[in-house]
Amino acid sequence: MTGLPDDGRDFLGYGEHPPRAVWPEGARVAVSLVLNIEEGAEMALSSGDERNEATYEVQEELVGFRDFCMESHFEYGSRAGYWRVMRVLEEFAAPATLNLCARALTRTPWLGRNAVERGHEIMCHGWRWEHHNAMSETQERELIARCVSTIEAECGVRPVGWHVKSHPSANTRRLLIEEGGFLYDSNVYNDDLPWTLRGTERPYVLLPYAFDTNDMNFFASRRFVHGNDFSRYCCDAYDWLHEEGADRPKMMTVGLHTRIIGRPGRIAGLRDFLRHVRDKGGGWIARRDAIARTWIASNA
Repeated sequence: MTGLPDDGRDFLGYGEHPPRAVWPEGARVAVSLVLNIEEGAEMALSSGDERNEATYEVQEELVGFRDFCMESHFEYGSRAGYWRVMRVLEEFAAPATLNLCARALTRTPWLGRNAVERGHEIMCHGWRWEHHNAMSETQERELIARCVSTIEAECGVRPVGWHVKSHPSANTRRLLIEEGGFLYDSNVYNDDLPWTLRGTERPYVLLPYAFDTNDMNFFASRRFVHGNDFSRYCCDAYDWLHEEGADRPKMMTVGLHTRIIGRPGRIAGLRDFLRHVRDKGGGWIARRDAIARTWIASNA
């Protein structure tokens, strides 16, 4: 007896000998580019929310008044950053997954349609850019349905992936499975490979997300300052996974935000990383739904 709670946590995972992922054309690394679309879903008194967002280019929460500064910073992502990112992705024929807040889509419906027309995937990032940990089961169930119907109506496709801001509730995954139309969620950060849940009626995959290979490090932590800080870190991660992938292929997620990497002083970091993956070879840049389906086909 250890005296520890049976909390369902798994500290071993695949252990020393993970399964062999079978990616197309013998790729060593499946690279997932996730472009977070949160503009219009940030907390704002002007949107009827309970407070203003405090996490943006300037780290400050304005209390009790409409925050025109914060709102303008978020607007940069859809007005300028999105197009800059799309041009770089197009340069390398790199498909991405848009992690899109449904409320953001109601403010920028053209963005979702444009992304679908370009061949990118729409994953749901919740309704607002918010945590789900304190939601009741009823509230969260209704929110999931609202998100699905909104994305279907505005984009003509339904999301099969889900990833909320950092903290899901204890019910989130079960509700997604019960809803029936979801293939995967990404509210896990604990591996370099997907894994398939057991005991579900249909295959359901957990696709790990990452906070280190992520442009969010230009903000609060300030780990990245220049565009090449981002590219160097991501290239180092890719090179290591590429080496391991000689006999045990892996998965790598790169987190992006239109209002962050989409700035002119940072965007070269994304271009340099994609050029590195192309020139080194061995990478399969793919949408997350494609990675999930490929994983199921070979490792379910």
